[in-house]
Amino acid sequence: MAILNWGVDSAARVTEELYQCVVSHFGQPDFWGRYLSQIPNVSDGLTVEEIRLIHNKGIKLLLIYNNFTQATGAREGSVAARNAIFRARSLGIAEGSFIFANVENFFNVDADWIISWVNTFFDSPYRPGFYADPDKGTFNEAYCQATTRNSRVREQAVIWSAEPEIGPTPKRRIPRYAPSRPDCEANVWAWQYGRDAEACPIDTVLMQQQLYQTLT
Repeated sequence: MAILNWGVDSAARVTEELYQCVVSHFGQPDFWGRYLSQIPNVSDGLTVEEIRLIHNKGIKLLLIYNNFTQATGAREGSVAARNAIFRARSLGIAEGSFIFANVENFFNVDADWIISWVNTFFDSPYRPGFYADPDKGTFNEAYCQATTRNSRVREQAVIWSAEPEIGPTPKRRIPRYAPSRPDCEANVWAWQYGRDAEACPIDTVLMQQQLYQTLT
């Protein structure tokens, strides 16, 4: 049976108060997903001080880049990737870490953007990922087109699936690992199975060991 790791993600900055909320209601996370960029009314940007707090709790860091609102065009994909890489470097993120492009299901998505995101990461210290919804929206079709046009997408990229959403659970009651997948070959190594928990402002996530081992 595959080894799974349990964690959370949050748009809010990780503070001692938020950490204690998660531990008391859900359990100790193995990892915590956080956004690289500060976007008003959307996400608090990750800071060096926050990274130190997370690591001091024995938690690994899952990185998300969300400073874009559409995922179309080769140039736009390259710009987004370069910005994500620059931000990760400025925070001292360890080489080999995956950075997940936050591709919402209401975004326009095309294969050019996906290929460009992956190709730009290929020549960087980091690795390309996609937080995406294989069930709703245009990601599934765009991703599968990208894999047929460029084998590097299939070989290099990892998908963090947003579906199905079955609701948050504590660490001791995780579901069977069954994320939605694209209609083509893909490395679906993480699954956000629960969103918008009532007790704390977090989502709950399951992750396969091969991705967990790469986290900083």
